[in-house]
Amino acid sequence: MPELLLRVTITFFVLFLLARIAGRKEISQLTFFNWVSAVAIGSLAGNITVNQDLSILKGVIMLVVWVFFTLLLGFIDIKFKGARKVITGEPIIVIREGKIMEHSLRKTSLDIDTLRMLLREKNVFQLSEVDIAIFEMNGKLSVLKTDRHQPVTRNDMNVLSKPKLFPIATEVISDGVVNVKNLVMLNRDQNWLAEQVLLAGATSPSEVFYAEVQQDGTVYVDLKEDQLVR
Repeated sequence: MPELLLRVTITFFVLFLLARIAGRKEISQLTFFNWVSAVAIGSLAGNITVNQDLSILKGVIMLVVWVFFTLLLGFIDIKFKGARKVITGEPIIVIREGKIMEHSLRKTSLDIDTLRMLLREKNVFQLSEVDIAIFEMNGKLSVLKTDRHQPVTRNDMNVLSKPKLFPIATEVISDGVVNVKNLVMLNRDQNWLAEQVLLAGATSPSEVFYAEVQQDGTVYVDLKEDQLVR
């Protein structure tokens, strides 16, 4: 009994400490790998508690190493965009202008019934209401309705909205790296982007944490924290 209490106590506090180090990402934001990793960590903790053939020291080392590799992948995911697509995948457009993108459904392993269920969760009961639908990395569906199916806001009352040049806001800089592919898609070049960066108070894209071209053609620029404190 004393050994069992010792195992439970040590495992509990080690797991608590590692959970704090691992971050505060909500369950709804977890990717499939994050979820599997969390289950594996819980299984390891349970094994340390009840398996007396496994020493406490070896069990704690197993937990620490597992969490270390999980954090390492998370760091790589944040810092290297190319690796991010391999580790967490990327959002996939499954409906565009009311038309289902069949190749995208096959790519995401979604069937039409599951897609319609996800649409109903967004209060969409007709495909014709959808301007664009994106299947996110965490398994959620983001839906933008067509203009005539969107609810009226106070901004719509007596105020003319800016014309939409693009169907969706598009990333052009992420963590200082220019997304050339998206620039080409938007029919913009890097000289144009450099001008927008200068207007935002930065001298180069490397000083920008995130930038996107919004639907009305304006550019949202978020500078890195070390640039803001200058």
